[in-house]
Amino acid sequence: MSLPRHVAIIMDGNGRWAEARGLPRYRGHLAGHGAIREAVSGALEAGVEWLTLFAFSTENWRRPSSEVRALFELFESVLREETPELVERGVRIHIIGERLHLPDSLREAIEAAERASANADRLHLVGALNYGGRQEIVRAAAQLAALGEPITEASLRSAFYLPEMPDPDLIIRTSGEMRLSNFFLWQSAYSEIWVTETLWPDFTKEEFAHAIRAYQTRRRRFGGVPQG
Repeated sequence: MSLPRHVAIIMDGNGRWAEARGLPRYRGHLAGHGAIREAVSGALEAGVEWLTLFAFSTENWRRPSSEVRALFELFESVLREETPELVERGVRIHIIGERLHLPDSLREAIEAAERASANADRLHLVGALNYGGRQEIVRAAAQLAALGEPITEASLRSAFYLPEMPDPDLIIRTSGEMRLSNFFLWQSAYSEIWVTETLWPDFTKEEFAHAIRAYQTRRRRFGGVPQG
C-alpha cells in the first residue's frame, strides 16, 4: 500500500480546547506541545519522509497581542528544548515563512535548530511560521520579476521557501474545519485532505496512523484516469 511521502497538518483547535475547560487560550497552545510530539512520533513510526506543521499564519497577527507574544515564546522554548532529542531521532528541522518581523530571540532559536539538525536524514520536520500561501506565491513571483526571469511553474517553485520539499500527499486538519486557511495553496493542488473533529491538543499518533490508513484507501488520479 502506498505511503504518503509528505504529510502536512493544520493544527487547529487549541483555543477552543482551552475555552471548553475554562482556561485562557494560551493554555491550549501549551497543551498542543504534546500533540506535536505525537505527530512526530507517528511520522517516524510510519516512515513518512516529510512532516509539515502549520504553526502561525500571516493572518494570526490579528489575534490579541498577548496571545501572539505567548505563542512566540512557546515556539522558542519548544525549539530550544526539543531540538537535541529530535536530532537524536534523526529529525532535520526547517522553518518556512517570513522571519523579518519575528522576535530576535525566536529567529536565533530557529537558526540554531536548523544548524544543529542539518545532518539528520530520517525525517524532515517543517514548521510553517508566519507563513501564508498567497504570501509565498507573491514573494516568489516578485523575486523572479526582479531578476527578469520568466515565471513558469518550475521557476516559481524554485523561488519558494523550501523548493526541494515535495508537495504534500496528505493534509490533515484538526477541529473539523473544512478549509485550507491560506496554507500551501500552490502545493496542495492534488493533496488528499483528511479532517478530524479532534482538537489539536488531543491529537495522538494513533490518530495520525488512522489518517495514513484512510489515505491508503484512496485512488489518486491527478486529473487523469486510473489504470487497471
